[in-house]
Amino acid sequence: MDAIRIFAGDCTITEDGEREQRGDVVVVIKPDDTVLIHDRDGYQPAAWLTRPETLSYEGTSGGTFSLTATDGDSSLDVVANEEHGLARYPASDAGVPVGDCPDCEGVLVRTNGAVTCLDCDERYGLPAGADVLDRACRDCGLPTMVAERGRAFTLCIDRECESLDDRVNEAFDHEWGCPDCDGDLHIVRNGQLLAGCENYPDCETAFSIPSGTVDGDCECGLPAFDTTSGRRCLDATCGRAG
Repeated sequence: MDAIRIFAGDCTITEDGEREQRGDVVVVIKPDDTVLIHDRDGYQPAAWLTRPETLSYEGTSGGTFSLTATDGDSSLDVVANEEHGLARYPASDAGVPVGDCPDCEGVLVRTNGAVTCLDCDERYGLPAGADVLDRACRDCGLPTMVAERGRAFTLCIDRECESLDDRVNEAFDHEWGCPDCDGDLHIVRNGQLLAGCENYPDCETAFSIPSGTVDGDCECGLPAFDTTSGRRCLDATCGRAG
């Protein structure tokens, strides 16, 4: 289980081998080894190092501890002159509750572009711009979402249950002509969802499908999309859709 480690004590803190501080502080070490050192004031740490390349810890029989975190040219050294306490607590993602996990009945939360179960750590990645709905999938019990890719598609957050790629393919495969040859654009997945020319590799024309809904045609002949940042062409380099 992921855990947050807490060390408290009268500590000497040295950053990059130069800047030195001392005080009664709490040292927080996250599961990704991020080190945060808090004193008594405000929310800003007195010192920190995010996701260091290396982290080492040493305790002593005299009731003190020391740790060293390094990341490239950055370093953070903490030496306890007097130890006040040590603790270890379970840690998980924190996010907006969106339902119950059908596998373990734990709480599902949305955070960092995914829906995660707080109990069994099951994770469902979300398409960019997707909105999770307060409505469960009839087949599996997971939450549903709305994702805009040419149309607003309502489907399960689990791509194994319902595939956004399949829905976009059904709606738009060969729907638009290629602007560079006599072929049609078909829907493919190559790291991202694309409308690519059917004559590939002879024609390498391909466009990333934006998050938005089709709103007529651009002056260039390709479809225009209504997105959160305004109206834009399927071809992101074309400036004539607005």
